[in-house]
Amino acid sequence: MKEVIREIDRWLSGGRKVAVARVVGVEGSGPRDPGATMVVNEDGEVAGSVSGGCVEGAVVSESLQAMAAGEGAKLVTFGYSDDEAFAVGLTCGGTLHILIDPEIMPVYDSLRAALRAEEPVALATVCGVRADPDSDPVVAGGEARKLPALGATMLLREGGRSDGTLGDPDLDRVVRRDAGGALSTGMSTTRHYGAHGEARSREVSVFVEVFAPPPQLIIFGAVDFTAALARVGKCMGYRVTVCDARPVFATQARFPVADEVVVDWPDRHLTKVGANLTFRDAICVLTHDPKFDVPAILSALQTKVGYLGAMGSRKTHDQRVKRLREAGVDDEGLARVRAPIGIDIGARTPEETAVSIVAEIIATRTGRAVPALSDGEGPIHKFA
Repeated sequence: MKEVIREIDRWLSGGRKVAVARVVGVEGSGPRDPGATMVVNEDGEVAGSVSGGCVEGAVVSESLQAMAAGEGAKLVTFGYSDDEAFAVGLTCGGTLHILIDPEIMPVYDSLRAALRAEEPVALATVCGVRADPDSDPVVAGGEARKLPALGATMLLREGGRSDGTLGDPDLDRVVRRDAGGALSTGMSTTRHYGAHGEARSREVSVFVEVFAPPPQLIIFGAVDFTAALARVGKCMGYRVTVCDARPVFATQARFPVADEVVVDWPDRHLTKVGANLTFRDAICVLTHDPKFDVPAILSALQTKVGYLGAMGSRKTHDQRVKRLREAGVDDEGLARVRAPIGIDIGARTPEETAVSIVAEIIATRTGRAVPALSDGEGPIHKFA
């Protein structure tokens, strides 16, 4: 949604109809993750993508048809088979579930305002509805059991506040609770409920898409590797802060892509921002100078940051470990420090090293096993 809001506003201001297509489920290998969005106006203009080109044409046709017919939201599925592979080009072997809504969602204005303010919110959308054959079609009081409408949306904010409704107060209450959990982790999810939010039922599927502020990458040390790491971090969508106590080195001119350059001691800076760090964030200590990196690591270990890496050779880190132990860091704390920093790809230049570090950050966040330098032995740099 962030990528297409400008086009949506432009088309709406021109009085044109707009359909929104969003990936709400992926099975197997898919070209785009859930949340990928494409918008189509009544003239056939397109912005965004739901598949990187595989099924775009088919989705445009479905969207135009829905707008012309005045239909409600509908779920379309593209799976791999010989026929479908030739028909829509989905040859990755997976299945895409795409929700097409020929009208702009009622909570769009609230969502747009939240995204522009970088307020963390979650958008809950009914992406699947089916009657449960084991459920009673009549509820207490003799009223017919009513399922929510496909495409119904509710915007959830921190603190349990919400805009909109999925069509049932009990379902709203349960989804509000579960969306709060998704907001705290920053991870989008799909949940299943009964018509009134009952657990262990699959009558209603709700896609909870989390829009969280960009994760933070805090780099301590205004050294030669910092500029390259800041550039790669920005490419990966991080909000980058460079911090160093030496004003002659910590300047915006030296690190123009950084969102913030702070002249301060690392531990003192973390006392100001550390409480807001989560597992999505990363701290990289590039100083390999005891008077900088030991206080920085000690302070970082008091936060919930997901990745903590420190630059230096194995010998440098051995000396660092001794100082950290003297400062009271236990084995559990030391295990959080990835040092030598990065994965073992033979990196030598600042740019290659930056790629190595960011790759390790990604692997740590996703729980993937990689050949990390911190797991090996011997020299970091090997010469032929």
